Amino acid sequence: MKLILVRHGETEENKLKIFQGHTHGVLSSTGIEQAKKLAFRLKDEKLDYIYSSDLNRTFDTAKEICKYHKIIKIQITKQLRESDFGDNTGKKESEIDFNNLPENWEDIADVQKRVVTFLYEIYSKHKNDTVLFATHFGCVVAILAHFLELDTNEILKLKQGNTAVNIIEINGDNKHILHLKNCTKHLD
Repeated sequence: MKLILVRHGETEENKLKIFQGHTHGVLSSTGIEQAKKLAFRLKDEKLDYIYSSDLNRTFDTAKEICKYHKIIKIQITKQLRESDFGDNTGKKESEIDFNNLPENWEDIADVQKRVVTFLYEIYSKHKNDTVLFATHFGCVVAILAHFLELDTNEILKLKQGNTAVNIIEINGDNKHILHLKNCTKHLD
């Protein structure tokens, strides 16, 4: 399976460094342009399936991609949601005490378990297809860290720009090739 992982376009909340978690977020004017540029970049990709988080910021990004792939229906799933930041959802990064996180904060290891389990469910259905996941920072870096065999304490050190493209060829039995990571050349 060829997996194309993309992060959503910039949101108004991203600009303010607000932790959005499971809130929808609104693509900023820059984010809308980023999504359009991403869609144009991917227009010649042979996409068989598109899966998107159910949150508006990713779904709106996926809809732009579908403008060039009209026969594909976006499959919506909560499995590709961003980390749940619990009581810190809606707070600015500067307001969060990372040494004293609330109990309802979804740990990155739990995010990784959720998204990697979903990934292999999709892989079992689409081994010979090209699948795009429109998702969030936490989900993208959790999947990348899985294939890069990074410890959970290394996951959040990975970078991922808005509308970044990542391409992984998955051949089962932990065989994979990472073709592209955090590529935003379409924004240049």
